[in-house]
Amino acid sequence: MKKYIADWTVKENVLFNSNEYCLLKLGLEEKIPEILPGQFVQVLIEDSSSTFLRRPVSVHFVDKEKNELWLLVQVIGNGTRKLSELKKGSHLNLIYPLGNSFTLPEKSDKHGKFLLVGGGVGMAPLLYLGACLQEHDYKPEFLLGAKMKKDILQINEFGKYGKIYITTEDGSTGEKGYVTNHSVLQSVDFDLIYTCGPQPMMAAVALYAREKGIACEVSLENTMACGIGACLCCVEKTVRGNICVCTEGPVMNINQLTW
Repeated sequence: MKKYIADWTVKENVLFNSNEYCLLKLGLEEKIPEILPGQFVQVLIEDSSSTFLRRPVSVHFVDKEKNELWLLVQVIGNGTRKLSELKKGSHLNLIYPLGNSFTLPEKSDKHGKFLLVGGGVGMAPLLYLGACLQEHDYKPEFLLGAKMKKDILQINEFGKYGKIYITTEDGSTGEKGYVTNHSVLQSVDFDLIYTCGPQPMMAAVALYAREKGIACEVSLENTMACGIGACLCCVEKTVRGNICVCTEGPVMNINQLTW
């Protein structure tokens, strides 16, 4: 798949939770090339003396009508703080699209049940995945988990593409506990699960899927510096040896992993 490098224009920067998260809506003069659900971009952080390398950010959404790319970013360091401070009209240099993608079900599975499980900011790539599934006439469902209510973001957007279930560790919204504790997992038989979030959460979802005999794909969040397989920062052990997540991932079938 062809890779590009270009300056995008910030059309909107939406801040959430006292600036703990930002939603960057980026525009491009030419038509956005094909981007698949699960892929990511490498963002150049300018004017940050402590940020030397690009930062990997999952593709949150592609608005084809407005020719926009959305990035949902958690503000946790100098680099992401710089992103949260970007103003409308400023520019952001991206390398895109990188990595592989989630596997869309075969056409014969149109009546199957598909669950998208996201934890924290790991829910970001699932919005575009849900939109792509709906575009292909599938009916996804979302199971979103976080520590507390304020960390459940973009509910209205997710609701456009499927039914939503929620868990919070403090019980402030949805069911109390972790995503794997939600009652829907005991009452509904799913055919395919996609998940992204903290590694312990994904491992728990993978264990559930194995026990139930459900196909499952995870989007790994290993540290990535280059995005092209050169720096070896993101190496993951698999059943066929070590792989670079940035080039052979980030999406992996759980049968490939040694978890």
